[in-house]
Amino acid sequence: MVRMRSRPLQDAASGGGPAPTYLDGQLLVAMPGMADERFARSVIYLCAHSAEGAMGIIVNKAAADLNMPDLLVQLDIIGQDDAIRLPNRIGHMPVLMGGPVEASRGFVLHSPDFHIDQSTLLIDEGICLTATVEILRAIAHGQGPASAVLALGYAGWQAGQLESEIQANGWLHCPADPDLIFNPALDSKYDRALRTIGIEPAMLSASIGHA
Repeated sequence: MVRMRSRPLQDAASGGGPAPTYLDGQLLVAMPGMADERFARSVIYLCAHSAEGAMGIIVNKAAADLNMPDLLVQLDIIGQDDAIRLPNRIGHMPVLMGGPVEASRGFVLHSPDFHIDQSTLLIDEGICLTATVEILRAIAHGQGPASAVLALGYAGWQAGQLESEIQANGWLHCPADPDLIFNPALDSKYDRALRTIGIEPAMLSASIGHA
């Protein structure tokens, strides 16, 4: 069963401490040699990163056997008959596999034109995070943000863990592009992210094992 919070999103992502000043709002791009198969070819939007750890959402992998209409019905936001009447933009909104942590919990990354007091976390100028079911109700009734993706679960790192993985060449990072994050063409996001860094995917793959 998918869960969305009915209470305001807590500041757990940033550890409840001072505002993080690390890689928040950037993309992590998995290197071809990523040892953890769960993150192979992943593009992760980093929602929070501080000395206490990090939290991010995988934005290029679809959740298995789940679409937005079915999810809205499962959460009793709309009825079965209403699901077939959803506007095309809502009916085809991506439902992502956001990461292995709390995989039944929903998170919505969205444009900043929508805000719920004490629930919406502004990550940077172009992207917000809301994890309450109210945002899905707004989306279902045509009152939600202009751009949004729903993710189930998230990726999490303990203090110092992400830094160690980056130093071990597990990840590259680059500024985030809202168009990449909200684009429904999931299969092209990995290559697009690499090109943002100035790397041709074919060249990077060919270089593995030839350092």
